[in-house]
Amino acid sequence: MARYRDAVCRLCRREGIKLFLKGSRCFTDKCAIERRNYVPGEHGLSRTKVSPYGLQLREKQKAKRIYGLLERQFRNTFARADRERGITGENLLKLLERRLDNVIYRLGFAASRKEARMMVTQGHIDVSGRKVNIPSFRVKVGDVIALRSTSSLQERVAENVGAGRGQVPPWLDLDAPAKRGLVRGLPLREDIQIPVQEQLVVELYSK
Repeated sequence: MARYRDAVCRLCRREGIKLFLKGSRCFTDKCAIERRNYVPGEHGLSRTKVSPYGLQLREKQKAKRIYGLLERQFRNTFARADRERGITGENLLKLLERRLDNVIYRLGFAASRKEARMMVTQGHIDVSGRKVNIPSFRVKVGDVIALRSTSSLQERVAENVGAGRGQVPPWLDLDAPAKRGLVRGLPLREDIQIPVQEQLVVELYSK
């Protein structure tokens, strides 16, 4: 499975915001944004004028990096969003939110989406009683997402849930003691609290 292998803190610095890619480290003063809040590279401190295309590209890169997708995966998701009824940009974010790895992160089972992806691929997660090891699996209303009773990550998940780093969105229900979550409904745009202007992503792909 292809994945980004370089230093992820550089991605946050490039976008100029916290993307929360390193779990608990992002909440400390060791976070790269706290220590060096400028673009990485030799000319990182120099100011450059950003073109309209550059703004569109940055929004696309930001969304792609937040959810941990590579270009081909992201483009395929956009193509699906474009085929569905409704506003393409909102459809895109809703599809990304319904990925199983993102749902695990939103429930608080994992400190980052990268850790959530590891939990899924290594077979620690059940969806409605069935083991699912595909991070891009899209949950639907009524699905029950749970840590497997035989998982070796019981303590780790309990620690992550107890840390309470983020609020569980209203379209999900969390049963913390049972390490289980329920998909109550589909996410609405106002439920998706990420710093991305999705319309700029649509404009970029519409060229």
